[in-house]
Amino acid sequence: MKQYLGNQAVDIHQSGHSTHSIIETHVAHAKLEGGDESLIIGNLGDIVHKYNNWVRKIPRVKPFYAVKCNDDSAVLQILADLGANFDCASKAEIQKVLSMGVCPSRIIYANPCKQSSMIRFAAKANVEMMTFDNESELHKVKSLFPTAKLVLRILPPSNFKVQCELGIKFGVNPAKAIHLLRAAKSLDLDVMGVSFHVGSGCQEPEAFVAAIQQARMVFDQGLDLGFNMTLLDIGGGFPGHAGSFIAFDAISQVVNMALDKYFPAEEGVTLIAEPGRYMVASAFTLAVNVIAKRVVARDQNGSTEELNGEPSVSDQPAVMYYVSDGVYGSFNCLLYDHAEVNIKPLKYVDVDDMTFESSVWGPTCDGMDCILKNVQLPMHEVGEWFYFENMGAYTIAAASTFNGMQNPTRFYYCDADIWFDVYPEAVTGYHSAQHGLPFLRAGHSLHDTFETASEMFGESNGIMCNY
Repeated sequence: MKQYLGNQAVDIHQSGHSTHSIIETHVAHAKLEGGDESLIIGNLGDIVHKYNNWVRKIPRVKPFYAVKCNDDSAVLQILADLGANFDCASKAEIQKVLSMGVCPSRIIYANPCKQSSMIRFAAKANVEMMTFDNESELHKVKSLFPTAKLVLRILPPSNFKVQCELGIKFGVNPAKAIHLLRAAKSLDLDVMGVSFHVGSGCQEPEAFVAAIQQARMVFDQGLDLGFNMTLLDIGGGFPGHAGSFIAFDAISQVVNMALDKYFPAEEGVTLIAEPGRYMVASAFTLAVNVIAKRVVARDQNGSTEELNGEPSVSDQPAVMYYVSDGVYGSFNCLLYDHAEVNIKPLKYVDVDDMTFESSVWGPTCDGMDCILKNVQLPMHEVGEWFYFENMGAYTIAAASTFNGMQNPTRFYYCDADIWFDVYPEAVTGYHSAQHGLPFLRAGHSLHDTFETASEMFGESNGIMCNY
């Protein structure tokens, strides 16, 4: 059975269908049509689970999904329908979120260094919340959007392990934050809060404790200067799948304790975060086709020689597989996100099957287009398939079509129980593919949503919103 999320078709399955079996179905269909392009399969139910888990584990912190992580329309729509807010970094991202009916008050323009044209657009679109970390940005905002609600981004401690460090580019040293606060005061600008980002893929929960403590100091400096400080943004860095270096539960417990200590609930400060990979990393699985292969024999000096026949153990064979996606496409995460990927054969493999030293290469003509340099794999033939789990974060969002290579075809599925919990009206069949699905989740009235948005961020300047 199919349902629709905007114009995206979603296959609705009864519980028990594995992603592996769903990939097999799509691959079988592709073979019938002679297709050999990569496929990426999105499990929207996994996103619903992640969002609900966040609400349970960090109930005081409102999630503002980092659009840059994966701006897939189905991802944004289901998160919007669940009640998530959004962290946008550009005009295009803001436009995409607003086009789904999201109220401007549910967006934070979380790019400390913005183009003037994009500040003008934010002003016109009534996206008031935006970050800054330098004085020149304050002067731009003063001239282009003087009524903006500003959030000062501070530099997090640098002595903690993270997957991607962001402090080298953004954030003012907390010891120097007072100078920016005074500059904002002299310009009669409205600073409403403090933000930080410990780094994408944080590996030590204590990084959040140290950053929250520093944020408290800067927050109090703002209060002393007379600013109406109402918001703390704890950024991102939350793990996105079960194989991450540290578990989400471990981070959430530490974050909750630090927030209770430094920003107790009775103060009434609005707490938000910018999770990206947490929401979507595990939701997408990429399937790639073996488009070519070479089998080489390696001698003791490490040189290679092409083998003409099937290899034997005595040949010390190595296999080079060329597949339909690579580092210029979905696997750009290997270069830009310091990611590690695990390859799995789609076909059945017996535990006793012989494996060979293998390497996996993308489809372009660039020798740097290597996905895995050394991995043990059973022998595969041209036309067979591999797949990679946890491919939802910083993958397709940054993929290019270098050498004219096609990006993967996207498919979506969801367990029926989860889907109809989010969209109970869909059970009746009232919402057709032409009409799309409702914007509101079960139990959320339009009045409730307006009331919540007003409480958190003030009135929306008279703009009518679907939320």
